[in-house]
Amino acid sequence: MKNIFRLSFIAVSLLISCKNYQGSQQAQKDSESTTKKLTDTQLMDKVQSDALKYFWDFAELHSMLGRERYHEDNIYPQNDKHVVTTGGSGFGLMTILVGVDRKFIPRAEAVKRLNHIADFLSKADRFHGAWPHWMNGETGKVVPFGKKDNGGDLVETAFLTQGIICVREYFKNGNAEEKALAAKMDQLWKGVEWNWYTKGGQKVLYWHWSPTYGWEMNFPLEGYNECLITYVLAASSPDYSIDSETYNKGWTRNGTYTTDKTKYGLPLYVKHNYAEEFGGPLFWSQYSYLGLDPRGLSDQYVKNYWDLNRNQVLIDYKYCLENPFKYKGYSEKYWGLTAGYTRNKDGSVGYAAHQPIKEDLGVIVPTGALSSMPYTPKESMAFLRFLYEEKPKFVGSAGPYDATSIHFDDWFTPRYLAIDQGTIAPMIENYRTGLLWNLFMNAPEVRNGLKKIGFKSTEHQIQ
Repeated sequence: MKNIFRLSFIAVSLLISCKNYQGSQQAQKDSESTTKKLTDTQLMDKVQSDALKYFWDFAELHSMLGRERYHEDNIYPQNDKHVVTTGGSGFGLMTILVGVDRKFIPRAEAVKRLNHIADFLSKADRFHGAWPHWMNGETGKVVPFGKKDNGGDLVETAFLTQGIICVREYFKNGNAEEKALAAKMDQLWKGVEWNWYTKGGQKVLYWHWSPTYGWEMNFPLEGYNECLITYVLAASSPDYSIDSETYNKGWTRNGTYTTDKTKYGLPLYVKHNYAEEFGGPLFWSQYSYLGLDPRGLSDQYVKNYWDLNRNQVLIDYKYCLENPFKYKGYSEKYWGLTAGYTRNKDGSVGYAAHQPIKEDLGVIVPTGALSSMPYTPKESMAFLRFLYEEKPKFVGSAGPYDATSIHFDDWFTPRYLAIDQGTIAPMIENYRTGLLWNLFMNAPEVRNGLKKIGFKSTEHQIQ
């Protein structure tokens, strides 16, 4: 998956970074003396409000969208400080909603900022309605993710759109300013030409299209990975919809993506791409499900998406307890393999799709366990408490740092990624109240789209 190969560095200014890095050190000292007194509820409040800072305090200053990366250690290319990420910003929109709902930030200020974001997105580069993976936050122009990846990115657009729809639903019955915001968000998502990305009517969606290179990247979206939400939204579009055959032939590979394999006695249900034995990195159970509610969700291939996701997380958890490579620190309170920063053999910082066996490098990315809170609340809470109480050095100014390793002498990188930090607050909130699940599943277009491609939901009465 393209999300696995994020190799560029994004910046903040030297002054802000130095200030925040120093502040984070004090925060760590304060955390060490105070978090032992926190209840589970207070700990969830704390990590949610901490993660919110990434998108509220450290947003790119012109667009107010989420920076691709934020480095407290000041190691970054100077020319990347205005690069914003489309998908991560979608997660950021949902994080802001959590902040409003929990009164971490004033509602009126959030509406003002979200209006600014909507205006920026309406003027930014779009390619048959789809936004690029990266944009320049000052100009709205595409920043190529790779040489040929300089056009529309349908998956990143889906992650952004998931957040846009949640914002619309949250504010659509509010005051005049909030209703105007909801109308802007409605117009934005309805402008995505999902069916264009079938490459002339093929029964599959394609990830990329470039005005320069056309379809040369040639990446069909086939399950199973993090991309299910793309088909759901494509089916839900009022004006640019796909048909059910595209879902069945494209995403499910004509129904051949199911499996009867098990691991640790737990059914996998689907063939996770390139990771059929263990289920792949944990973000596959998170990115599509910040809004799409897996509880009681089914189609003709999967009887219950909740079981699919929960089993993937439990397999990851049990694998870390088994710990076949004997990494120091792996335990019932320190687990979770998902894509993020990593420690290279020479001690430098790299990027890896951490997952069982295939890419288990002794590095734990905190978002893996934290964003699995709905599926494994006991195990995820143990991890959360361990970080804040026993490893405060792993926590910085915007919550847990992106990558950590007890095995490598308590190594951590004082850096953040939007796609990792952006799933923490929404998924914990879905565990606590179901906020984002209820907003997204309440959208009439989404309900119609799910029905269209054969989904049912007992939780939301979609039959």
